[in-house]
Amino acid sequence: MLKMILLGLLGVVVLAVVVVLVLASRKPDEFRVTRSILIAAPPEAVFPHIEDLQAWQAWSAYEDKDPDMRRTLGNPSRGVGATYAWDGDGNVGAGQMTVVEATAPSHVRIALDFTRPMQAHNLADFSLQPEAGGTRVTWTMHGPALLITKVMQVLMDMDQMVGRDFAAGLAKLKTRVEADAPRP
Repeated sequence: MLKMILLGLLGVVVLAVVVVLVLASRKPDEFRVTRSILIAAPPEAVFPHIEDLQAWQAWSAYEDKDPDMRRTLGNPSRGVGATYAWDGDGNVGAGQMTVVEATAPSHVRIALDFTRPMQAHNLADFSLQPEAGGTRVTWTMHGPALLITKVMQVLMDMDQMVGRDFAAGLAKLKTRVEADAPRP
């Protein structure tokens, strides 16, 4: 009797794994998370807060997740070639970001190389577009969706999880910039 129960449980587990893998195989080969906010300031006032990786400590939501994480800023801290490495607890993991494009005052592209809790290589794009009332700042992260990423997408809503952090960071960026910037 115990053997049949164990075989039944094993069958359920195998079936669950197969279902998750089938669902994961149907996910797109790339992922994309995007959030935006309107900041009541001109693009020239917003751009330095994004291009200068040292400035991120004042607004990035990930800074709040682990205030004790170890940070290493490269020299220079702004513009193409600027780097920022972090090593923290399970909430933020470890990795490095490198500014690979900076077109003032409209666009910044950052290469994100995560090393822990798993390896991933993604891009983050910041678009700054003038709009009535200020600047529309759009933060997008995109990259390849490997099998593990696809499995995670089946089990949790990554857009909501990462998007929540982006929205919180953009809200802090808005507060920071609007406190110091001239109105558009």
